[in-house]
Amino acid sequence: MDRVHVMELFGFPIHTIYLFTLVFSGILIILYVFFGDIADGIAEGSFLNPVLILAFITFLSAAGYIFEMTTSLNSVVILLIGAGIAGLLDIMLNIFVLIPLSTAEESLVYTDESLRGRLGTVLIPIPENGFGEVLIENISGRISKPALSYENTFIAEGSNVLIVEVENGVIKVIDYKEL
Repeated sequence: MDRVHVMELFGFPIHTIYLFTLVFSGILIILYVFFGDIADGIAEGSFLNPVLILAFITFLSAAGYIFEMTTSLNSVVILLIGAGIAGLLDIMLNIFVLIPLSTAEESLVYTDESLRGRLGTVLIPIPENGFGEVLIENISGRISKPALSYENTFIAEGSNVLIVEVENGVIKVIDYKEL
């Protein structure tokens, strides 16, 4: 390096600290990908998202290392520039990746009320005054639910049914014939 004086911290050149921090935070991100569900359970209710914290540290150390190696700016200025870049990239990561992923996950969930008015197919015949099972298909997958006949009539296997009501996790259906 053609610098006359290289800033040191704890006896190490600052670019080495940036590099070690980059490697360490990269390893933590990989571990978080594999074991993140455990960490989410432990830190439930926390306002700090571990993904954003790790991403900020990674972006800061990468920017700091690159600027230390390629420019002759003061290390404090490099730290400030790196923090600005890391903050901007962190905001973009949150807005364009994490928020859409969290809402997509919620859209796969259904409520009992959302089942009313939907069509299904009888998997297990529904006897008079008895239980059967109905398969409900949608874009996100298939679910099967215990079912009762709304009119207390027999509904054969393979019949199309219309969900009229949901009560205690059991759907009440009527035989549905397409016109």
